[in-house]
Amino acid sequence: MKYTLKKDGKYSYLESGEESGTPLIILHGLMGNLSNFDGVFDHFSNLGYRILMPELPLYTMPLLKTNVKSLSKFIKDFVRQLSIKNYILLGNSLGGHIALYHTKLNLSNVSGLVLTGSSGLYENAMGGSYPKRGDYEYIKQKAEDVFYDSAIATKEVVDEVFEVVNDRSKVIRTLSIAKSAIRHNMRKDLPNLTIPTCLIWGKNDTVTPPEVAEEFHELLPNSELHWIDKCGHAAMMEHPDEFNIHLESWLNENFK
Repeated sequence: MKYTLKKDGKYSYLESGEESGTPLIILHGLMGNLSNFDGVFDHFSNLGYRILMPELPLYTMPLLKTNVKSLSKFIKDFVRQLSIKNYILLGNSLGGHIALYHTKLNLSNVSGLVLTGSSGLYENAMGGSYPKRGDYEYIKQKAEDVFYDSAIATKEVVDEVFEVVNDRSKVIRTLSIAKSAIRHNMRKDLPNLTIPTCLIWGKNDTVTPPEVAEEFHELLPNSELHWIDKCGHAAMMEHPDEFNIHLESWLNENFK
């Protein structure tokens, strides 16, 4: 990532592209970070969009406010701080769930949704169980299971997960967010989200399996579903070029 974090009040974020372009706000997942979207950020920064990626305060919010609802409000405050309107939200995993919940409460401000491996209906946390503290090989295996190609789980990726699960404060907040994700199931809300929605899903996703994508597609009235073969939970990391082709086509169809 060759970009520098910007600071605006309590917000840290990356920004690129044209300030007058359609805003595309990218939300990372619970075990993810901004670099997960390097390929998307680089590609769309040159296509006339205003790309923004805020750092989500997953481990710095008060424990009682560490949940999907408060993270949704964080995005509301973020766009207000930067005077952004009529934006598209792109989210992976928990980021997708936050995007959905935010859209539910701010439908007039959100122009479109892009979901990839999103929670909000059902997910297997870390592929079936929460990582054991202190067991690096176990955590390495679980991180690799998230991807179809285990090589995507580099030492840097595994080290980041290992650091989280061995930090008591971060573990408590991770569990708090995971429990809130279960409480804030979006099934009954999805039919009301009538804005254009793009679903880009790995056919081999074991965290939010293909049937989850199909249910999203069935319940979201204005959605398109695009599959990526030989791909796990983070399509934008495993197949960035194919991901970008699907996303660019959808954006051109709906926002050009």
